[in-house]
Parts: sequence; structure tokens; C-alpha cells
Amino acid sequence: MTSKFLKHPTIPIRINKGKSVSSVLEEMLATGFQGKSLAEAFMVWKQMLNEKKLTIWLGISGAIVPAGMRRAVAYLIKNRMVDVVVSTGAQVFHDIAESLGILHYRGSAYVDDKALLDEGIDRFYDVLVQEDLQRKVDREIQKFIEELEPDYQYSSREFFALLGKYLEEKAVDKESIIIEAYKANVPVFAPALCDSSIGYSFVMARRGIRDKKDGKGFEATGKATYRYIDQMKDTDETVQIAESSKKSGVIYLGGGVPKNFIQQTELLNLILGNALPGHEYAIQITTDNPHFGGLSGCTFAEAQSWGKISKQAKMAQCFCDVTIALPILAHGLAEYESIAHKRPKPNFNWKGSHLKINYE
Repeated sequence: MTSKFLKHPTIPIRINKGKSVSSVLEEMLATGFQGKSLAEAFMVWKQMLNEKKLTIWLGISGAIVPAGMRRAVAYLIKNRMVDVVVSTGAQVFHDIAESLGILHYRGSAYVDDKALLDEGIDRFYDVLVQEDLQRKVDREIQKFIEELEPDYQYSSREFFALLGKYLEEKAVDKESIIIEAYKANVPVFAPALCDSSIGYSFVMARRGIRDKKDGKGFEATGKATYRYIDQMKDTDETVQIAESSKKSGVIYLGGGVPKNFIQQTELLNLILGNALPGHEYAIQITTDNPHFGGLSGCTFAEAQSWGKISKQAKMAQCFCDVTIALPILAHGLAEYESIAHKRPKPNFNWKGSHLKINYE
């Protein structure tokens, strides 16, 4: 008697020249382990692109921009394979740096870090960047901050929209997350903005930091400029997106604050008395494990206990380095670019403190 558990045999992948990435991913559905999980993530993302009146959230954490993932994320935004971005502030900072021509370099995880310190070089595992050039980015962002309205409290979305417009005119490399988001009317939030070099720029503006006359370093000789980011406004605006969306899907590259910030939109909706079912599609690529109790590795099944993820959600969680998974997924999705262009995309119309979404 054949067991009910033995219905679907694994099918070894056939190696053929010229096979498309999407077809490889589809074949991986019949394999096992994280290869199968990555293929499932691809299929869920495709389903999202075919869904009508769906808002797709993207959460980004980790240093994936220094590691070379910037253009892949910018591509997803430009082609509206995602509709809202929630990021760490550091991720956006490094995107700004590269748009201004600051390069990250391939290095080694086993280099002498004391020697790097002596040469003014910072390390992200095996990626290197020049410290003094990053400080110039701090100054550029500071100059932008000093041009903002002094009596207005910005959400990080409003701040990044204006910054994207500002950078579009200055950038030497326009394949940028923040610039493409500005052009595509994709809101970008950084709910822990102070936990990044952008926070340095706000402090420098508050202290009136200016370049020294000899051009070597900075000193506090200017007039203090106080500009504010209202992070509670971020919470309100993201909940408005959730309230105004017919359906929603989430994609998490890593976990951390961006993941929780997106997850909590559905929970707060429940607290506010809105009968919303939770996010109806969910994908996560992470290297964190669930058994240590942290949010970055927790399963979507756990999130269902909170009402953050729908009971009927289509879900895929792949335990893999984002720098491996994202290029494969993005190349597979590129073959469905026309579908992404045709999907009814949410158009965010912010008037005063109230949001209206039209699907176009």
C-alpha cells in the first residue's frame, strides 16, 4: 500500500545551456531544502504580481547595498515589483553614497583590521569603504537638511521623497534606491533613522558644523539648524497605507526593525478595530533561525498567532544569504516585467495627514 506521504518524488534538475532563470526556479520546486524554499518564494512573488489591487511591502535590513545589491533593489522599485519600502537608515545612507560616486571595494574578512583603521578604511565582512569619503556624504546630507522647513516635522517618507529629488540632480550614478523610489512614487520609510549615519547629519546640522578653512575636517563654527523627523508620524502613515490597501503582501530581505515595522501595521489595524485579515502574501529571505526567539528568524506561522499574517496567506520562507537569493529572484522576475508593468499599482496620494490610494 502506497503511503499518503509519498506522493511527490523529487525530480533532479536537468542541466541545459540557455535555460532561463525562471525555468530553473520552477524546476527547483521539485527539489528539497532551501533550493525548494527559494523557488516557493519566487512563485509567491509571481502570484503577487498577478494579484489585483495589492500593495506589496519590501523590508530591507543588513548591509546589502555595500555588498552590491543596490541596483537589484532599484530595479524592483523602478518596475513596481514592490510598492512600499521600509529600510534601515544605514541601507539608504550607503545607497546615497554610491549615487554620489563613493565606491565600496571587495576585500577580505581576514585582513588586518588595525591596519585598516590606520588607513581610514571601514570593513563590512569582506567589503571595504573609505571612511573620509563617507564623512563627505554626511556633510552633503547635512546641507540638504539645512534647506528643509524649520517649523515642519517630516515623516521619514517625506524626508526621503525630497532627498530623492535633491539627489536626482546631483547623482553621478542614478541607479539608486532612493532616486528610483522618488521617481516611481514609492514611499520609503526608515523607522530607526537616527540609528545610521543620516542621524550624524542631523546632529551636525544641530551643532552648526562647518568645514575647516584648511579643508581638513570639520568644526562647530556655524549656526545651529534644527530640523525634525517625527517617527510616530511614520507609524501613522504606514498604518494609513495598511488601512487604505485592499490587500497586502510582504517581502523581507533580512529581518530586524523593517520587518517588525511592516508586521505591526496589521496588528495596529486590529487594535484600531479594523477587521483586516493580516498580510495575505509573505516572503522572507533570512539567515536567522527561529529557535532563538528573535523576530528576524521567526516563522510566518508565529506571526499568524498575532494576526499579522492572514490565516490563508500564501507564504515562503527561505533561509539563505540575501546576496545569493536576491540576484536569482530578481533575474527570474525580470522575465515577468511586462506583468509587473500591467498590474494595477497603488498610487499614493498624500494630502495633509490623510492618504488616498488609487490603483492604476
